[in-house]
Amino acid sequence: MPLILASASPRRRDLLARIGIIPDAIDPAAIDETPLKAELPAAHARRLAAAKAAAVAARHPGATVLAADTVVAVGRRILPKAEDAPTAAACLALLSGRRHRVLSAVTLVDAAGAARHRLSTSVVAFKRLTDAEVAAYLAGDEWRGKAGGYAIQGSAEAFVRFLSGSHSGVVGLPLFETRALLAVAGHAAG
Repeated sequence: MPLILASASPRRRDLLARIGIIPDAIDPAAIDETPLKAELPAAHARRLAAAKAAAVAARHPGATVLAADTVVAVGRRILPKAEDAPTAAACLALLSGRRHRVLSAVTLVDAAGAARHRLSTSVVAFKRLTDAEVAAYLAGDEWRGKAGGYAIQGSAEAFVRFLSGSHSGVVGLPLFETRALLAVAGHAAG
């Protein structure tokens, strides 16, 4: 049975390859990712992963569909995906010198249409960032399109003074949870 990855993220493809999984096709869901009013971060991540999986599964009957969503949260606040430098700078200012949570939800819809869900929660603490560090980080494009305005797999990893949880989950696909879901659906991982 084919495995469809409901994501255009090259990071998610790379993470899957680390466990020996190569999707048969890539089909991004392209859904509205706007948080609902008063929606909490974990519920938001779960809802989006499930919605992406359902949308793509409808286009590929009989296939296994894997979808994920990653949310950066400070308290109850969901940080945006940074699409411009001012948004990224605002996110970094909020994250500077404090802890935040990264919630990565994974949904797998099997060939029979049954959906299974997992959630990884990681805690990340950034050092207090100087204006020069923020300016240097913004000068690159690593932050573009990233939840919370940073990519832990890049130079922002030097800002992390503490991480508890899943490094791959912070990147965008928690491999422990993903591997377990794939195994249940009959997709062996390395």
